Amino acid sequence: MSDAQFRSKQQEERMGLLLWFRLARFYNQSIRLSNRHLKKWELTIAQFDLLVQIGAHQPISQQALADKLFVTKGNMTQLISKLEKQGYVKREQEWRTKHIKLTPIGEKLYNDVVPQQEAFQSAQFQSLTKQEQKQLLNLLKKL
Repeated sequence: MSDAQFRSKQQEERMGLLLWFRLARFYNQSIRLSNRHLKKWELTIAQFDLLVQIGAHQPISQQALADKLFVTKGNMTQLISKLEKQGYVKREQEWRTKHIKLTPIGEKLYNDVVPQQEAFQSAQFQSLTKQEQKQLLNLLKKL
């Protein structure tokens, strides 16, 4: 390999590393800001995600919910238990399957928090034009 080829390869690797760092920083900052925004409802981003999935697919089995969220069964149980203690969800056993759905209080929370959090998350991309947002979406899909 010539010196020029070696330098070119190093530059490509550096660019890939810089892209990864930028994506990681944006993601971490977005999670931090979202957690701060959700504090007014006493929710974390993980609990919000759970609430959204239950609200959109209820009644949903605990296994189907875990599959959608890519979390461990233990973590799922802990998240559901916390929302259950807060009165937002309830579990119902049907033979061997536990189904989860929102309580009336959970429905009210869902209808209140989801539109506001969606608007909050969308606002993080306002510095990009609509065309740039579409381009970013396509690039991320490509990855």
